[in-house]
Amino acid sequence: MAAAAAAAGVAPVSARFLVSKEQFHAYLRARSQPGGQEGAGGEQEENGAEEKKEEEEEKEEEKEKVGSCWGEPPAKRVKSEALGEDGEGREDGRAEEKEEVVEQKRARGQNKSRPCMKPNHYEQIRLCPSVTQGCAEKCYFGSRCRFLHDIREYMATKPADLGHSCVLFETFGKCIYGVTCRFAQAHLGDGYQNIVNVELAKQWEGKALVRNNLPKDLQHQLRKRKFSFRKADEYLRALTKPRGDGGKGGKATGCSVEKEEMSNCTTPREGLGDSPECPVLPEQGEDPKADTLLSPGPTSGEEASSIQTVGPVTDEDVIKLRSCEKKKLEIQGKLYLAPLTTCGNLPFRRVCKRFGADVTCGEMAVCTNLLQGQSSEWALLKRHHTEDIFGVQLEGAFPDTMTKCAELLNQTIEVDFVDINVGCPIDLVYKKGGGCALMTRSNKFEQIVRGMNSVLDIPLTVKIRTGVQEKLNVAHKIIPKIREWGAAMVTLHGRSREQRYTRGADWDYIAECAKIASPMPLFGNGDILSYEDANRAMQMGVSGVMIARGALIKPWLFTEIKEQRHWDISSSERFDILKDFSNYGLEHWGSDTQGVEKTRKFLLEWLSFLCRYIPVGLLEHLPQKINERPPYYMGRDYLETLMASQNVDDWIKISELLLGPVPANFTFLPKHKANSYR
Repeated sequence: MAAAAAAAGVAPVSARFLVSKEQFHAYLRARSQPGGQEGAGGEQEENGAEEKKEEEEEKEEEKEKVGSCWGEPPAKRVKSEALGEDGEGREDGRAEEKEEVVEQKRARGQNKSRPCMKPNHYEQIRLCPSVTQGCAEKCYFGSRCRFLHDIREYMATKPADLGHSCVLFETFGKCIYGVTCRFAQAHLGDGYQNIVNVELAKQWEGKALVRNNLPKDLQHQLRKRKFSFRKADEYLRALTKPRGDGGKGGKATGCSVEKEEMSNCTTPREGLGDSPECPVLPEQGEDPKADTLLSPGPTSGEEASSIQTVGPVTDEDVIKLRSCEKKKLEIQGKLYLAPLTTCGNLPFRRVCKRFGADVTCGEMAVCTNLLQGQSSEWALLKRHHTEDIFGVQLEGAFPDTMTKCAELLNQTIEVDFVDINVGCPIDLVYKKGGGCALMTRSNKFEQIVRGMNSVLDIPLTVKIRTGVQEKLNVAHKIIPKIREWGAAMVTLHGRSREQRYTRGADWDYIAECAKIASPMPLFGNGDILSYEDANRAMQMGVSGVMIARGALIKPWLFTEIKEQRHWDISSSERFDILKDFSNYGLEHWGSDTQGVEKTRKFLLEWLSFLCRYIPVGLLEHLPQKINERPPYYMGRDYLETLMASQNVDDWIKISELLLGPVPANFTFLPKHKANSYR
């Protein structure tokens, strides 16, 4: 039976734990009712399934109509829904073909048409921030303010508190959200005065727990396009200069890294020295977009000395940092948590750091949004003080925006490296020329890498895939060029863009590319869900491993790899991890209604991955493979069974155990669909 299940792509759960879909949901329904007790075997479960079978079918039909994830994710139902009741195709072959294509599109990638309810919409009446901060008389809008200023009126309509203890008050001695905190009873005195634990608050005074915030003055400069991109402007002007032989552009000129290193490490450059020794020329027939610069800089005829400076000019201002003097990225053999869109937020990274992740990276940030000073995009760059080796990942398609963004971050935030995303497979990015598309635009790719490297004082890394098409690998041709262009490290995901996250990662090809990349470090990425997977990966000759989905499914994977063991973690321990995430989320996003619902949103997104984990004690043989679909099984206790559910309603139930009841009209559909089992 185990062999048959494995052949069908289903995880090998021991037969005594396996149940049907009806039995599984009937058990959870019975336990969720008041006075419900844990089922004592298959007989009770079968009886419950028979009694409520019709109700179950009605609920499933209703959920499917609204696009919910009741039962199996849509990706698992595509083939069965495309066929008729008798298992044969429908009469109209063309109609069936069109419907199948539509279903396949719905079953992969992102839920783009999912209902979107912003966290701040859950609160009908909001208190003015000036009142919360105790300075109502200083409200900028005065009588025109659209928020409430009467605390008693606000408290009369405020929802009930969610608990008796506030994590911000217990940790820092003060909750900055005051009466708006959903745990306010823990720190409110007479007259709704906010209580402060002075001794505890003094311990945290002056300490920056989260760095890389966006200052208001910097945001104003970016929005008014007054930020100076001196180094980037010089590099971009060099791209527009004609070649010495009078040619019209053509392919980018290539200087070997060895020659550049030799010139950089022997004699200092004269003058400003910011223009690269090997300017990269634009592709033939393409507009280098140098005229669309975001900041007013000197024209090509002006002297560099005309640039206005603030304060005294030091050697660091006029002498370019030599390549041999740049900070080295010494992370060989370390465990690298991948930059994960949506789920790789700061609270999740804190959880992974606690379990042994060595290197962390922020979520993919779009360079144009950063240059415009968008607060939501800058939030992706925030760094917790526990993240000792931290980088940010940028996405862009053109050398002007990417180079300027690199210089902006080099001057304004604290990071250990900057990563270029050349692996993003989603259409929104690819069609604009970013992500995987850069692998097919080698000239633009070179201009971006050389330009960013010329303005950064920290190492530049690149993350790529094997290629764009499934059976046409090109990474082995690109990696030597990336090394020549000056990148400090490359991370290779062993799948193409067409594969997305389906099928297995090609680790034999990763091993081949690791040899080609030497002496530049190459990290491998793909399908690591156990310490055996990590060991096999390291035997391929890579410098280290990057862990992505494996960390989402089981964040304690880092501990398993370092301790070389399978951790049969209990449901209560897993629930404590979720509790820690919720507390970290309340610290990061706030303990008011908006912060609580934002924490809930990201918790639910993470639960859509966590439900794929199968406890070690339930498996027929070890280890669990990342692309094996979990069957319906009964856990060793109710909580373990609840955490195995792929039903959105059960995820919401778990969130209510941590963050209280959801608001009225609450809806949720995960951002990513489960298409990785195909």
